[in-house]
Parts: sequence; C-alpha cells; structure tokens
Amino acid sequence: MTKRVAILFSGGGSNMVALIESMVGDHPARPVVAVSNNAEAGGLTKAQTLGVATDVVDHRPFKGDRDAFEAVLNETLAAHAPDIICFAGFMRIFTERFISRWAGQMINIHPSLLPKYKGLNTHARALEAGETQAGCSVHEVRLQLDDGPLLGQARVPVLSGDTPDKLAARVLEQEHILYPAVLKRFAEGDKTPVLLP
Repeated sequence: MTKRVAILFSGGGSNMVALIESMVGDHPARPVVAVSNNAEAGGLTKAQTLGVATDVVDHRPFKGDRDAFEAVLNETLAAHAPDIICFAGFMRIFTERFISRWAGQMINIHPSLLPKYKGLNTHARALEAGETQAGCSVHEVRLQLDDGPLLGQARVPVLSGDTPDKLAARVLEQEHILYPAVLKRFAEGDKTPVLLP
C-alpha cells in the first residue's frame, strides 16, 4: 500500500521540494500535504506549484502555548491521514503528547553527523571544533532533540577556507540526496540506515 506523506517546514522548503520530486512513478509513498508554521514561507508556493496541498498552522497566535498549537497541528495533519511525517526544517520543538501521537511515523533531517552537534549552529560549531568531516543525518523523531534511531547519513569534507555558509551549502546538496533515499526505504518498511560516502 502506498504510504501517505505529510511534510512540515518553516522556510524555503528545499528539502520538501526534493522529497516531493522524488515521490513519482512506482515510489512507495506520495505527498498528501505540506504544512508550514509560517504563512510567508517560500516553500508554500513551491509545494502548490508541484500539485501538493498546503496548510499553515502559525505558532505565533498561541503565544507559547505549545499544547494549543499542537492540538491544531494534530487536527490539520489528521485530516490528511498521513502514514509518515517528514520534518524538513520545521523549527519547532514538540511536547511528549505530540511525539506519542505520531510515534514511529516521524522522521527528521539534521545538518550534522549525529550524535555530534545537536541543535542549532551546527556548521559553525563543526568548524570551531576543527572537524575534517561534516554532513547530515536522518533519524526517527523521539522526545529528545535530534535523537532517535539513525536512518541515514551523508558525509561532506571540510575544506580549507570553509565558512559556515559555504559548508552549509555543500551539506544541503547532500541533504537533497539523502532524505529522499531514506524516505523511500522507510516507506518500504526498511529502517536499515542509508550511508552515503
């Protein structure tokens, strides 16, 4: 049975686009909705252009009431009955109630070689630490931030003269390859990590 995929994002949605464009032909999944917490997110127009339904659940009117925000987000997602939820730069941290509701169905991409550099400013932190390799990881979502079983990684060499922005751009190219590969495998029921060189 083809899996129904919801994609959550906050900004330009480049990973969202990569995921949508990968779900064609005999792919085991198809996109059913792209949801943003930002009504101005550039990715909304991109998703619509690709023929995917969009919705907005703005967190700001809830004034820090995460339970109320998540209740509306849950209703929005449930209306599309997703089998898989892909976080693609959705810049919110979720409560245990939300995580429990969708346990085993959520995957996320993070711009570091987890378990290193969880959280923000990953590229600057990798450079400051003198790393010779950086990269990105896809993992199942758990309550702990950027934790959960690893589903895939792609590595990028750190080059002389790299800045956080230069490194981020090269890592993002790998994100667009890794995330679709992991989603396909995950939709097939295979949680064996995808490891790209």
